[in-house]
Amino acid sequence: MVGADATPEPESVDDQRQETPLQRLDRNWVDLLQELRVVQTGVQILTGFLVVLPFQARFEQLTAAQTTIYLITLCLAVLAMGFLIAPVSLHRLLFRRHARQVTVDVAHRLAQIGIVLLGTSIVGVVLLIFDLVLGGSAGAIAGGSAALVLFVLWGALPLVIRERSPGPPG
Repeated sequence: MVGADATPEPESVDDQRQETPLQRLDRNWVDLLQELRVVQTGVQILTGFLVVLPFQARFEQLTAAQTTIYLITLCLAVLAMGFLIAPVSLHRLLFRRHARQVTVDVAHRLAQIGIVLLGTSIVGVVLLIFDLVLGGSAGAIAGGSAALVLFVLWGALPLVIRERSPGPPG
């Protein structure tokens, strides 16, 4: 029961849109594509950087541990690239099959996994560079710091905002 001095619940943005379920799916797909454009560029640049590293003269001076960090980081970057580009292939193969809901749902999950893989590969790059330049302790500190910052910015912050925001997902 709403009293005289009670404030009504604000309308959510989704309520104000007055869109059909199909229009919402289309909007969600377009939003996802915009996000993927940002991360795809970053992951492609990072992967390209990692691919050319073995051709640098100093690469042969890496320790066994540094080589392992490099190879794991390269694998993570390639996997991230695969997951972040997969929604495009998914869309192309499901095009005109009336599968927008599954396309959006699966692409959303692929993007989430790809972002986690991208974050871990960034941490690996930071770890490797600091280890190479300043030593193992500095590498561990820098890598841990990068992991913490990315976790907070890419994970914790959005979750806190989501929990504080009214309205259904969508």
